[in-house]
Amino acid sequence: MYAHLQNKARTTPPVSLTTLRNMKEKGEKIASLTAYDASFGILMDEAGVDVVLIGDSLGMVIQGRETTVPVTMDDILYHCKAVSRGLYRGLLMADMPFMSYTNKHQARDNAARLMQEGGAKMVKLEGGSRQMKIVDFLAHSDIPICAHIGLTPQSVHKIGGFRVQGRGSEAADRLINDAKSLEEAGADVILMECIPAELGAVITSEVSVPVIGIGAGPGTDGQILVLYDILDITTGRKPRFSHNFMQGQESITDALRAYVAAVKNGDYPAEQHCFV
Repeated sequence: MYAHLQNKARTTPPVSLTTLRNMKEKGEKIASLTAYDASFGILMDEAGVDVVLIGDSLGMVIQGRETTVPVTMDDILYHCKAVSRGLYRGLLMADMPFMSYTNKHQARDNAARLMQEGGAKMVKLEGGSRQMKIVDFLAHSDIPICAHIGLTPQSVHKIGGFRVQGRGSEAADRLINDAKSLEEAGADVILMECIPAELGAVITSEVSVPVIGIGAGPGTDGQILVLYDILDITTGRKPRFSHNFMQGQESITDALRAYVAAVKNGDYPAEQHCFV
């Protein structure tokens, strides 16, 4: 009974939105990773990962698909439930999969499932200013939201592949406007993917909510990577921004701790991980 009071006795309380806002204000970097099962949830808590994402990247790294588009709500829910059983400290965030938020009522119902059934504390959806109405509706339903801009993998067929976004003044201005508009609509966190490092720093300074980057340079408030990339499990060509943190480590937990430390002290991302 009253688990929230029992948890206060723990030495490492759960990460909340307040925690993330305070980290931004203090300049402490946010270390985030994707996860897909309870075992890695436990290890990520031990390593000090702040935000754990049930990413629709599972379609590619777990299911072997070419894109994230085929991933369903049932897929995300299954993995969300699994990770939530092993996670205590990290804030659990879940992707809203392709076509699961085409209107505000569908978005609310699916977000509610991820929180009530899956144990998520925040949902993430892709898209810029066009998602303002949905973000506003979810925010007014007390659903914490991470808005994903830049390269949005669910739009890969529309944008013509996995390409860096925000190059050129017009495209950069559009992303800056997207971030500001989404914050105004009620987004609690902004996630930016595959944009020039300089633009990543500008957007981070232009909004008051925490900004987490993946291939968005070192100037963001935090970083996120795909778990299988940092453990060197992913085969074939890897994204420019990925890094093998298993190298030189004796265990998976050591690799996770090395990643968290590298994000916190600013060693990751380095110049070779960034776009211009």
